[in-house]
Amino acid sequence: MSVKISASDVNKLRQQTGAGMMDCKKALVESNGDFEAAIDYLRKKGAKVAASRQDRDSNEGVVIAKATADGKSGIVVEVNCETDFVAKNADFVAFAEKIADIALQNNPASVEELKALELDGKKIGDALIEQTGVIGEKIDVSKYETVSAEKVVAYIHGNYRLGVLVGLSANVAGIDEAGKDVAMQIAAMNPVAIDKDGVDQEIVDREIAIAKEQIIAEGKPAEMAEKIAQGKLNKFFKDTTLLNQEFVKDSSKNIAQFLDSVSKGLTVNAFKRVQLGA
Repeated sequence: MSVKISASDVNKLRQQTGAGMMDCKKALVESNGDFEAAIDYLRKKGAKVAASRQDRDSNEGVVIAKATADGKSGIVVEVNCETDFVAKNADFVAFAEKIADIALQNNPASVEELKALELDGKKIGDALIEQTGVIGEKIDVSKYETVSAEKVVAYIHGNYRLGVLVGLSANVAGIDEAGKDVAMQIAAMNPVAIDKDGVDQEIVDREIAIAKEQIIAEGKPAEMAEKIAQGKLNKFFKDTTLLNQEFVKDSSKNIAQFLDSVSKGLTVNAFKRVQLGA
């Protein structure tokens, strides 16, 4: 004999799980009114939905950057979904914020370690599967980065579309505003490294090779190519390495000079830039 399922029972399960009304009613019917069994039913449904959506692209979502209260470390995490509609949903953003807070508190070493941490009594990995079942889109954490320094400043750009962490060498007067300015520079200009010493040799070799080919194609003697290519490489460093980039808020100085004007010797030790879907 089947148990009668009331509208209040359905609503109660919906409040507990966040699942849709019809899904909750079906879960209670299938579970003969047993709430724990109904929750398990919904979780299994979520796992099944997640498995069936593994081939779907989840390039929408949010990027959240946060720094600890003492400013010594920070995290940036990308939580993905499939559509912009879900990405703008307040519940989805709140779910992503919870994941970011747990990452900030526990400082895991990787995405896998982050997914193994607990959120509301369950592993984040399981919570992601549950949300996939509830929302009906593939939900996942795709990127996670950390920075530690004397002062870490976190910045979120473009309605959760891009997150930046900047690790600065000292915690001095005006550092929060200066750090935000540098973070905005990173968001806008997307540097490849802090300075030329941080650029991969493979990139350097490629830039020199491209420059030489261009020079020779222009009809200049091959013996001049090396010298001119070096000049082009220096221009590349100026345009693409953070400390050498022209400061977007004051073109009369580069980032290194700007930081030195804030406090003598102040510099950037590390940065991370995470762009949604990139």
